[in-house]
Amino acid sequence: MMALGGVTYLDRVCISILAPSIMEDLAINAIQMSYVFSAFTFAYAIFEMPTAWWADRIGSRKVLTRIVVWWSAFTMLTAAAFTYPMMLAVRWLFGMGEAGAWPNVARIHSRWIPVQERGRTQGVFFAGAHLAGGLTPLAVGWMATLMPWRWVFILSGLVGLVWAAAFYRWFRDEPREHASVSPQERDFIEANRMVIAEQHGAWHKVFRAPGLLPLCLQYFANNCGFYFFITWLPQYLRSAHGMQDAELAIFAGLPLTLSAVADVSGGMTTDWLARRFGVRIGYGIAGGIPYALGAAIMATAAAASDGQIAGILIAIAGALSMVTLAPSWATAIALGGEKAGLMGAVMNTAGQVGGILCPIVVAYLVGEYGDWSLPIYVLSGVYAVASLCWLFIRPDGKLR
Repeated sequence: MMALGGVTYLDRVCISILAPSIMEDLAINAIQMSYVFSAFTFAYAIFEMPTAWWADRIGSRKVLTRIVVWWSAFTMLTAAAFTYPMMLAVRWLFGMGEAGAWPNVARIHSRWIPVQERGRTQGVFFAGAHLAGGLTPLAVGWMATLMPWRWVFILSGLVGLVWAAAFYRWFRDEPREHASVSPQERDFIEANRMVIAEQHGAWHKVFRAPGLLPLCLQYFANNCGFYFFITWLPQYLRSAHGMQDAELAIFAGLPLTLSAVADVSGGMTTDWLARRFGVRIGYGIAGGIPYALGAAIMATAAAASDGQIAGILIAIAGALSMVTLAPSWATAIALGGEKAGLMGAVMNTAGQVGGILCPIVVAYLVGEYGDWSLPIYVLSGVYAVASLCWLFIRPDGKLR
């Protein structure tokens, strides 16, 4: 799963670094490029819940393999887009294929990970994703000096195909189906994972889970920040602070690089707080406090005149927002029970709405007012609202 997270972010972050070359080659402007960014996320949001429901029916092994093969193919096909409409279509199909990946991770964790270990497990998973995302600007920037941007997409897509082949051969949906799991380990996992036997009906009960709306709203905020980092942050650093080349690559990847540390520490902290104060208060602290700190630091970054200070503060605020991923997904798993995949998909779909809107809103704000600090202030406000949401989230609630 950690390798999967890395592959998903490798493919997504790649396009933000190559955006200037793509815009020049296809003769498109910033507004059009924002729609290219959001085409992926829009399709991802639409197909998220159907794919998670499918996995709850037939298992994550088959569905996740199909997902990775599909998105790897369309990562490579991005290289075949020679017009703006073609690029929109390819990125739409790319998002359609990747939809459901992370809800399947949540579903796998609900089957394989005892409940008392899920916070740190989610943290380790997201650390793999963010570390890959943080290093991608350096790798892609270096590759772009050696080859045209189209070849960078082709090579990135090949990585996913290797993962899919290895995963399908090795993974099993249930611990009892895996040859390497001893009877003692199987019994321990099944006794501590709190997964109810599969029931294919009553999927609509997911939408009546207590605290679902604030859970979705705070995840909307998380994705607003994340999609700013992987779409417009490089352009912000270029335009507002004049960064170029190696300095730009380092600071463009810094939010996700720091997030790898925040993910692991956030996961461990989530589990510790849950043991110390109970699930509801513990998860609430792990989710609410980092957002509040992130909001204050992001506002400070928007006011900073020095580019490196602004870049460091944005990276710290972004990393703090990623601390909330562990309590968010642990809550989704706890609320979802046997529908953990679908519950994760509902929350993640709300997040994708933030991912759809963020690149477009940023492009229009900067185009209208000519001020790159304005989107940073808006993101600070979004984080502040997300912090308040954790007062109303019920990770100890029941579907029925």
